Amino acid sequence: MNHRSPSSSGLLPLPLPGTPSSSWRLYRARLFAFMRDPNTSVLVAFWLFGLINNILYVLLLTAAQDLVGPSIPKALVLLADVMPSFLTKLIAPYFIHLVPYSIRILFFVALSSGGMLLVALTPNTQSVGVKMVGVIIASVSSGGGELSFLGLTHYYGVNSLAAWGSGTGAAGLIGAGLYVLMTDWLGMSVKNSLLVSALMPGIMLLSFFVILPRERIKQTTGTTGYEPLPGLDRDDAADGETEIDASAASVALLSEPGPSSVTAYHNNTANKSTSFWANLNRAKSLFWPYMLPLLLVYVAEYTINQGVAPTLLFPLDQSPFGEYRSFYPFYGFLYQLGVFISRSSTPWFRIHHLYFPSLLQVGNLILLTLHALLNFIPSVYLVFVVIFWEGLLGGAVYVNTFAEIMDNVPAEEREFSLGATSVSDSGGICIAGFIGMAMEVWLCDWQVQRGRDYCRRVEVS
Repeated sequence: MNHRSPSSSGLLPLPLPGTPSSSWRLYRARLFAFMRDPNTSVLVAFWLFGLINNILYVLLLTAAQDLVGPSIPKALVLLADVMPSFLTKLIAPYFIHLVPYSIRILFFVALSSGGMLLVALTPNTQSVGVKMVGVIIASVSSGGGELSFLGLTHYYGVNSLAAWGSGTGAAGLIGAGLYVLMTDWLGMSVKNSLLVSALMPGIMLLSFFVILPRERIKQTTGTTGYEPLPGLDRDDAADGETEIDASAASVALLSEPGPSSVTAYHNNTANKSTSFWANLNRAKSLFWPYMLPLLLVYVAEYTINQGVAPTLLFPLDQSPFGEYRSFYPFYGFLYQLGVFISRSSTPWFRIHHLYFPSLLQVGNLILLTLHALLNFIPSVYLVFVVIFWEGLLGGAVYVNTFAEIMDNVPAEEREFSLGATSVSDSGGICIAGFIGMAMEVWLCDWQVQRGRDYCRRVEVS
């Protein structure tokens, strides 16, 4: 492999603070040079693409209780936030390549901001259905954006894919934490918090039209709509497979060969496009080792998040909160923190037996459901630990499932296998949405009846 020093890429190492050669002017000059480097621009742009494209999804789920109120299952928001995106990713690949990337970005930014504005500006006195229309619009934008940005990584190499993945992982943590920050700590209303969120998609315009070096994209008359420029550095692509930036190492395992292989990919499309039945047989072979454990963990964790967590309430004087609506967003924040940490753990920790953490997640679902029924966990802080553990398990199964596919599936089948297995998380979320709607209503009714029975016993005594 061709190992290169920092100086060979145009970037010299900074002197240590306190040495004669160090100065603020020198640090500032090196920082500006680093930010102007095309490779840095690509990493920053794709990290922001991943962050902003996914952050609205997380914000809407975190705000679910505030959007629909206490009497409507929060899983309704989950379904409105997931199903349109899932259908978009299912249908759009067959025609979206005909639309230039610049037009797509403008369209998806408009959809995202418009959907969030509709949610924010709809008065509480109007139907929840109007707010759900806004959620659906934002969901379509998220699904189409994911398709487009993942396709765009073919023209910018392995590190762009790693940066995209890192940004999507950060979206979960930042999104949940941002909503808690705005509503609980800064005292902003739900409406104003969502209005601020409606401005965030504009960052994607900045990323695409200002930060991203778009000279690497060239529109063609080919069937793909775009092709990589021949001047891309093949050494960069080769080094990218192993010398991945440490900040994106958590998602490096999902990366395919760099831009030098994209042309070969398009030239061999016919060889890779096997029949429907051959792909169906491949999918069947993926079900037991990869799809099922990923499906199980998503069904369990999203059933917890949307069906059980809203019922996990404690007396306010035994909690760090001043009102009951603060429990649910904080549960979401702890869950996303666990997901982010575990999705960043694969360079140091790997799980090869995927069923074990998936079954542990099912155990979390059983434990928290029993507590919602029987109220035997003595402290809300123990529930905090379980929710954080839930996030760790969910993120670990997700990232290690794809790591196992990268390790064990033959290279000629790997691209299809990664895409086919990803159906499991979308399917798991949708199944959990339907289960959660029924479970939340059932648990709430149980708790109300249990409280009435307790009050009767107190009165009799």
